[in-house]
Amino acid sequence: MVGARCAGSPTAMLLARRGYRVLLLDKRHFPSDTVSSHFMQQQGVALIKQWGLLERLVGLGAPPVRSTSLNFGPFVIRGSALPMDGVVEAYATRRTLLDEMLLDAAAESGAEVREGFTVEGLTFENGVVAGVRGRLNDREMTESAAVVVGADGRNSMVAREVGAPMYDAVPPQAVTYYSYWSDVPTDGLEIYVRPDRSWGMFPTNEGLTCIALSWPVSEFEANRHDVEGNFLKTLELVPDVAERARAGTRVERFRGTADVPNFFRKPFGDGWALVGDAGYHKDPCTAQGIGDGFRDAQLLAEAIDTGLSGRQPIHEALGRYERARNEHAMPIYQFTCELAALQPPPPEKAALLAAVAQDPQTSNRFVSLIAGSVSFAEFFAPENIERTMAVAG
Repeated sequence: MVGARCAGSPTAMLLARRGYRVLLLDKRHFPSDTVSSHFMQQQGVALIKQWGLLERLVGLGAPPVRSTSLNFGPFVIRGSALPMDGVVEAYATRRTLLDEMLLDAAAESGAEVREGFTVEGLTFENGVVAGVRGRLNDREMTESAAVVVGADGRNSMVAREVGAPMYDAVPPQAVTYYSYWSDVPTDGLEIYVRPDRSWGMFPTNEGLTCIALSWPVSEFEANRHDVEGNFLKTLELVPDVAERARAGTRVERFRGTADVPNFFRKPFGDGWALVGDAGYHKDPCTAQGIGDGFRDAQLLAEAIDTGLSGRQPIHEALGRYERARNEHAMPIYQFTCELAALQPPPPEKAALLAAVAQDPQTSNRFVSLIAGSVSFAEFFAPENIERTMAVAG
């Protein structure tokens, strides 16, 4: 397992729990931070609960988030997500804490963990991936495996070495920067959408509030030399938000990137598989990354177990993993790419969103769409759209 964050550690944990020998490698030593919006929607929390880790997650101290508002200017959609396996809360636990918790869970389940191990390449036998080669404390090492899993992020070395093809790709559309403030109150997760700008605010550990802001990638060079000035200027678009930010104190540096491609990769081949951002990556504006990584870890662990146990040829099992991943991910992927364009919705969709905002029950279901407890097929079914528009008059 190459990579021990939100996709690699759960995959290792789940395979180890099935009795497999798993070697979990990461170049970092934990706890370790990474650029991440780190907001975990209900679908991710529901899997944490299923894995028996919910008490640990709660114990890490991030406050539960039980409401979401999407402020489009002329109207605001406010709601609370419907329960998913009894879970109604989201959490925005800092990655230094979350990733270490997941790594510990993998180790406790029987995975061998090697921190500080830099994987430099793959080994092959007759064209089939057979293992990895790398370095630990300046010592060159080679390890063999029946399957090498790349959980090594959007710039995956594993994907590059095997030439995993991309598809349904959308170039980076937005630049995202974020930081942390003390003494800035929030009402759950607050999302603001304006022409060429969007931002989100949510509570996290130690009483801090994270504010994450996006602007078009075409403005990256113009804004990068004064991130703070442009950041605060954007918040002025909503005076209440700007006032709250000015009354608080920024306590950490800004983090951000313009390298936010949107893509799917073929996630398997002879002797290898991909999971998490290595296999499927998108803009962070809908905060799907952690939950998607958890879901795909579960799907991949089931597929590898099915293949290695002989219940099904492994290529067929991994093909089923890809289809299941795409079936779950494609609707929210397309929705995310639309939002990341930072353009006003077309009139028909704007009318629908305005109608959603007028009905509390429908607003809850729309929030649930993003949280993962209501499907796109269900929400956008013609009869539901007709009912929503009729209620709005």
